[in-house]
Amino acid sequence: MFTVRALTGDIAFVDLPNAAQDLVTLTLSVLIESIGFVIFGILLSVLVQVWIPDRWVIKVLPRNAAARRMIISVLGVLLPVCECGNVPLSRGLIARGFSVPEAMTFLVAAPIVNPVTILTTYQVFGFEDGIFVARIIGGFLIANLIGWLFSQHPQPARLLTERFSAECTVVNHDHSHDRNTKWQESRNLFARESAAIAPALILGAFIAGLVQVAVPRAVLVALGSNPVWSVLALMALAFIISICSNIDAFFILPFASTFMPGGVVAFLIFGPIIDIKMLVMMRTTFTTKTLIHITAVVALMSAVIGFLVNFYA
Repeated sequence: MFTVRALTGDIAFVDLPNAAQDLVTLTLSVLIESIGFVIFGILLSVLVQVWIPDRWVIKVLPRNAAARRMIISVLGVLLPVCECGNVPLSRGLIARGFSVPEAMTFLVAAPIVNPVTILTTYQVFGFEDGIFVARIIGGFLIANLIGWLFSQHPQPARLLTERFSAECTVVNHDHSHDRNTKWQESRNLFARESAAIAPALILGAFIAGLVQVAVPRAVLVALGSNPVWSVLALMALAFIISICSNIDAFFILPFASTFMPGGVVAFLIFGPIIDIKMLVMMRTTFTTKTLIHITAVVALMSAVIGFLVNFYA
């Protein structure tokens, strides 16, 4: 990519309007930012499904359902994957035997409760205005709430798309195969997961770029001083820009002087869990109805946490 850029940087192939150039730039920026984490997530998914023994993945977890979800919600500390990489990894956990609510708990918590996000958030905000603490605790609580709510579903398998459910049914977990067979299985699984996730990532990046071009940011910034609208505006911004959780603290820092701290917290909680890119990618695994329910719960909880921070700040 660098070579192509160096050789063709001065050549004007197409004279695009400014808005179209912005759309291309924003779409590519989301793709370039996300693709490495997606590949890493797929590799971890292959590792979990093919190479790690069952007793390491499931049998070491507590038998109590609530305790299991609490442990699963902090697994992100051991697996520092951006939210886009957590989608294929969560698919791998379900295929390996985790329940759907348990995989949801990991999917929601991991973007926030992982070492890279924790360190970058602390580096940017420290303990100022309670932003750092509210983000980590808020992400943990929302993840476990999501896990508990969907654990009440009488048929959790119906939360998944028919296509993914069929894939889980035919997955072979016989780990008595020789090493050559495992390598072949790993290659096939990597190809299958890439084929499922890559189109969703490209589409999500394009939609995120399109919305950023169409919606003036000045409209959102103007709402920053209101304790209610500052929260809602930054949640909308988080949904639109679809930025990675590992660097979102640096992105939102310039807004911290304009927006109230509760708005910043809502941005840092809501964005890593629900944004345009993530919804498109999660649609490869969960039904539309399931995603609507997840989005509603996460949005309500993020807003409540943001309002509380504004009230006490």
